Amino acid sequence: MKSHLKFSKQKRSGIFLLVILIVIAQCIYFFFDFSSDEINTPSEAEFEIYRAEVDSLRKVALEEKKPKIYPFNPNFITDYKGYTLGMSNEEIDRLFRFRAKDQWINSAKQFQEVTKVSDSLLFKISPYFKFPEWLTNSKHKVYSSSYSNLNTPKTFAQKLDLNVASASQLQKVYGVGEKLSANIIKYRERQGGFVSEVELTQIWGLSPEVIDRIKEQFAVKTPREIKTFNLNTATRDELVTIPHIDYEIANSIIEERTLREGFSRIEDLTKVEHFPVKKLQIIRLYLFL
Repeated sequence: MKSHLKFSKQKRSGIFLLVILIVIAQCIYFFFDFSSDEINTPSEAEFEIYRAEVDSLRKVALEEKKPKIYPFNPNFITDYKGYTLGMSNEEIDRLFRFRAKDQWINSAKQFQEVTKVSDSLLFKISPYFKFPEWLTNSKHKVYSSSYSNLNTPKTFAQKLDLNVASASQLQKVYGVGEKLSANIIKYRERQGGFVSEVELTQIWGLSPEVIDRIKEQFAVKTPREIKTFNLNTATRDELVTIPHIDYEIANSIIEERTLREGFSRIEDLTKVEHFPVKKLQIIRLYLFL
């Protein structure tokens, strides 16, 4: 124990100095207050700014969660679309029964008369109604009053020539807007004119119903000249010049023709292997027997 408690003079001085420093530090800790009296609390104005910012962010989040409604034609509302718009089953069924008679809704007022939707729902969804351009365009509104006359059957002489019809004339057909009329004219210019109304099936975007309505008002009166071939004598190189016939189909046609010792009807081409049956009406324009 003596050896552990024996210090030199220099060590005793160091221990004494350390004790003094500890006592001074304790006194400073107990007798001096280091806490600050100033509390940095935001003012009422700053609270209002923060609250407004949080509210705006909450509104943005709620708007993003709401289902978005895009412009649509009310004539083509489906069950699911009607449900998302807030329509009842009875209101949707009334619309379906009206459309089943091949009748069309041409205004928001007529939509309410047919479906019996409430004023509040109509006010909510009617801004998104998108009707054909011939209804919304002011110069076509005058024409729409006599639209029923367009649906009356016309003779060949009364119909307009499809090869010279303008875009505005084509757009008078229900279902043909700016884009489809441009597609029709673009196809006509690329081909050098129509040979037959059947070629309308080659134009992208035209449904069978719209094609039928076009054929009621237009006819090909000045068909472009095309080279036709005798189905029973045409060579392979001649056959491949016909749209939708490639070398494989041409060879199959010649093989079938040899087996049959000649075709008796152009419709017999449907028996040819890999023949594009859906394009028969186009292909037959270039063939004869």
